[in-house]
Amino acid sequence: MPDSAHRPPIAVTMGDPAGVGPEVIARAWAARHDHGLTPFVAIGDAAAIAAVWDGPVARVSDMGDVIPAFSSALPIWHLEDSGPVTPGAPSPAGATCALHALETGIGLTRNQASTALVTGPVSKHALQSIGYTHPGQTEFIAERCGVMASNAVMMLAGPSLRVVPLTVHVPLSEVPERLTSELIISRIRVVWRGLKRDFGIAQPRIAIAGLNPHAGESGRMGDEEIRIIAPAIEQLAADGINVDGPLAADGMFAPGIRDRYDALLCTYHDQALAPFKALHFHDGVNLTLGLPIIRTSPDHGTAFDIAGSGKADPGPTIAAIRMAATLAATREHSCAPAR
Repeated sequence: MPDSAHRPPIAVTMGDPAGVGPEVIARAWAARHDHGLTPFVAIGDAAAIAAVWDGPVARVSDMGDVIPAFSSALPIWHLEDSGPVTPGAPSPAGATCALHALETGIGLTRNQASTALVTGPVSKHALQSIGYTHPGQTEFIAERCGVMASNAVMMLAGPSLRVVPLTVHVPLSEVPERLTSELIISRIRVVWRGLKRDFGIAQPRIAIAGLNPHAGESGRMGDEEIRIIAPAIEQLAADGINVDGPLAADGMFAPGIRDRYDALLCTYHDQALAPFKALHFHDGVNLTLGLPIIRTSPDHGTAFDIAGSGKADPGPTIAAIRMAATLAATREHSCAPAR
């Protein structure tokens, strides 16, 4: 783990108080030495931690108090009481607290009081019940950072694979009409810059999958590869960004092929996430490229059905905290002035 002695702590939002977020954050702190975690603070309702964990906590209201407290207690930035917290039972008050935690975490990180933001899982349904209109946390974070949502790109990263879905939470039937050369060019430019800035890769190697079986077989199984994907690749090559493809998605994830690339772009959600989760279900991290701040998240939801049972795996949260620290160190190095 990179030396972080000079960096502020990481802000970790609890997500929905009734979900597994509080439990996995607490268990991540308990395993801090085993995984070399840098100091972090949990943001939200302290009662949500108390409902699922009886370990030591330290309430803080200043980021300067986090690092001194971290060695002996889980630092908690208590925002508000969200009413009785019952694991597995979301409420409007809990959703409001989750939203306020997200806003606080963004503010701390934008102001550089926090070195990075790790977001816990939220319930979109519960947030919508209080008037939240964004599709997810990513779009909200982008807005608060002054970035167009289209320029905030979701990447799933694990020890052996990084994937980016070009279209995300849309019906499969809508993917062909949403897939455009302009979308591909825009997304790949963000990914290319992110690989350089956040991962320290001087010459990123990127590949893109075809939409159709066998990448269309020269138009016999669909022509999106010819009409949409190939022209985008040509434009990117003219800009100095080399992208291989379109590759047949059924072979792109084979070890001898995926190992050639720093990121694989896929045309729709499951084309990217199904193979990724098969490989990195327990240590995969959701991160957002294109932001002025570093944001990671465990790649799972609120899991209300097991909240409070002690069954939630803290591995993805540990991985998200570790990756946030690593990206912060890499970005700091890449942005440092040459001597």
